[in-house]
Amino acid sequence: MTAIRSVVLGCGSYLPERVLTNAELASRIDTSDDWIVQRTGIRERHIAADDEFTSHLAIKAAQAALTDAGIDAQSIDLIVVATSTPDNTFPATAVAVQHGLGINHGVAFDLQAVCSGFVFALTTADNFLRAGSHKRALVIGAETFSRILDWNDRGTCVLFGDGAGAVVLEAQPGTGTTADRGLLTTHLRSDGRHKSKLFVDGGPGSTKTVGHLRMEGREVFKHAVGMITDVIVDAFNATGFTAEDINWFIPHQANKRIIDASAHKLHIAPQKVVLTVDLHGNTSAASIPLALAVAVKDGRVKKGDLVLFEAMGGGFTWGSVLVRW
Repeated sequence: MTAIRSVVLGCGSYLPERVLTNAELASRIDTSDDWIVQRTGIRERHIAADDEFTSHLAIKAAQAALTDAGIDAQSIDLIVVATSTPDNTFPATAVAVQHGLGINHGVAFDLQAVCSGFVFALTTADNFLRAGSHKRALVIGAETFSRILDWNDRGTCVLFGDGAGAVVLEAQPGTGTTADRGLLTTHLRSDGRHKSKLFVDGGPGSTKTVGHLRMEGREVFKHAVGMITDVIVDAFNATGFTAEDINWFIPHQANKRIIDASAHKLHIAPQKVVLTVDLHGNTSAASIPLALAVAVKDGRVKKGDLVLFEAMGGGFTWGSVLVRW
């Protein structure tokens, strides 16, 4: 049996130059480095400059991914940008990225699933490529969450940062078995009953304002581990793999305690977990591709490795992707 697989040709990332440390935050609000590290594992995060938009971050990450893949931007016919912080209400940030890369063919659109955005965007692009309608895709997670934070709310403003990560996918023939390179299985979920636990209290269709991020931290933590493990078990069931088969676990980088608890529950060895939350904070849809880029650049992720992505975000949304590098 033959099958079309979405194979990763390259990845890239971009972080704004400005670094905001816990110590600097502690000089502004009632918090401390110890308090933040103990509860989240975060030590610093990057903040976009005033003239640096989400599209600018996305373009730089996309350019890095194209360079890593060794291909020309003109070969891209699909761009999916996962973001909750678009440049404008409309048009999509993806068309700004498309224009910035000098592409004027194909299709470009945004996808909004908050912190699960990159997993949702990968799944969406995979479906386009496997359907045969497109050949090469740029999948980007890009956020400027610093623009929607209440900087007086110590429960949220210490958690988030800005950044972007991208991958290039190409439709390639496979055998239809789990020995193939590329995306092997994807699993997505959502449940709107939990909206009030993590949301932004504004929007053009309601308050006519951008609003600020609001979160019930304990409630999010309580649901996160169970939801994350649910879609990972689905990935194992779909492929026959187990935690022992996974080479690298690259979760959404929201909170080290959630990551540790999830890995423990799934029996994934700590040395297989890629962690960047300490240096990036929670960059929402950008967190997985940012962490991936780090692990690829330092040589951990190698061709043929089984890499497991998972994320959970506001909505709630959650999902997993299992890919053979």
